[in-house]
Amino acid sequence: MKNRRFLKTAGFYGVVLAAVFFAQPNVFAAAITGKVYFEGQPPAAEMIKADADPKCKMVHPNGITPDQVIINTNGTLKNVFVYVKEGPAGKAYEPPKEPVVFDQNGCQYSPKVFGIQVNQPLQILNSDDTLHNVHALPKSSKEFNLGMPMKGMKLKKSFNKPEVMVKIKCEVHPWMTAYVGVLEHPFFSVSGEDGSFQIKDLPSGSYVLEAWHEKYGTMTQNVTVTDQDQSADFKFKG
Repeated sequence: MKNRRFLKTAGFYGVVLAAVFFAQPNVFAAAITGKVYFEGQPPAAEMIKADADPKCKMVHPNGITPDQVIINTNGTLKNVFVYVKEGPAGKAYEPPKEPVVFDQNGCQYSPKVFGIQVNQPLQILNSDDTLHNVHALPKSSKEFNLGMPMKGMKLKKSFNKPEVMVKIKCEVHPWMTAYVGVLEHPFFSVSGEDGSFQIKDLPSGSYVLEAWHEKYGTMTQNVTVTDQDQSADFKFKG
């Protein structure tokens, strides 16, 4: 009797588990990879003098190359923020505990363009032996303006609302600007020195990707993710 009862119970739960398993939709995770190309005539780059700050002039005796538009050797565009603007919703993504590091090094911000999740720590460093300040100008989160006069100084901040993009500037050195994309999810990337980007671990579904550039604005395209990696290229015109 006990064996019959056990088999009957096991069979019942087996049917239930099978029903639950087969009722689940097919969900895959894949990546979107691509490049950001540049077409046309790049703007003329005039060197920026750093004479007002002897420490900056020491690092850049011939002046500072503007970093608003950086064309790579393969004809691609650097520092383009690419992110999922629209797509499958319903899941909350906890912000990482590890901070995004934002440095002031060589009288320039590093990185120039980056992404961060809402409420993720932003670790701000000053690697220069001179006065800098980090003035973030969000429209959704609280603005902050931090003076950092000492080399090795560290401060920590965060953004509590999504926003693409938040400008960061330095009043001491007006050529220093950076931009951060603040998102509720981790699906973003920035084009690098070969113009490429990659957004990993996307669940299956249809998405709208947006590419943002400081000078050339935004472009969007639709991408459908299945069980295989997808490609998506952008082309900005000068």
